[in-house]
Amino acid sequence: MRILPRPQREAMFEIYSFCRAVDDIADDLGPREPRRELLQRWRSDIDAIYDGTPPTPLLGLAEAVRAFALAREDFMAVIDGMEMDVVADIRAPDWATLDLYCDRVACAVGRLSVRVFGMERQAGLALAHELGNALQLTNILRDLDEDASLGRLYLPREALRDAGIISADPSTVLANPMLGEACRTVIEAARRHFAAAEAVMAKSPRRIVRAPRIMGEAYRAILDKLVARGFAPPRIPVRHSRLNLLLILLRNLV
Repeated sequence: MRILPRPQREAMFEIYSFCRAVDDIADDLGPREPRRELLQRWRSDIDAIYDGTPPTPLLGLAEAVRAFALAREDFMAVIDGMEMDVVADIRAPDWATLDLYCDRVACAVGRLSVRVFGMERQAGLALAHELGNALQLTNILRDLDEDASLGRLYLPREALRDAGIISADPSTVLANPMLGEACRTVIEAARRHFAAAEAVMAKSPRRIVRAPRIMGEAYRAILDKLVARGFAPPRIPVRHSRLNLLLILLRNLV
């Protein structure tokens, strides 16, 4: 985000701060009802921004909303996605539920972001959908063990069943020798979304899609590392070195 011009950069940081705040509520291990109340408070705060009476701590976000015509429904979609994690621990959802979850927690963020980037509407919506899904599916594959520690399992039920895994218990699934086969379906879906996102960006002015292109390259590299590592335990965490990130950045700036 730091490569963006200052107004766009500040708007993106405001969006990120919002996402970080509601995500922290979703990942808190405390009682569910107080967390739902906190999310409802965020809905009220977002409504206040659009009603012209933003809370003082959200004046920066209100300015981003005004400057880039950010849509209220996209903020609400993000909150709705976080609430899916609060109401109950997601375990082996069907593809339709996973698609809805990805749209809310990732694609909605993309829809906010492409407005800041200045993309044409239809291309922006397409990129938000394709890249949002690609990034979220990669996150799911990368964070299997971390999510299991929270009692969650985002791998789709159909992929598990096709691999012969019937259980939805996170620990049981992660210990199953057919886990890699179940992950293969998600890997293929992520790659399709990455390819579609690249096709959208190839038709857009390079300066406008520089930031999402960097994100896409970084996450696609993580996906490749996950595939090379495999999914049998012990699963060593996959991360980027600063050098790798710097090379991706320079390749897109030069």
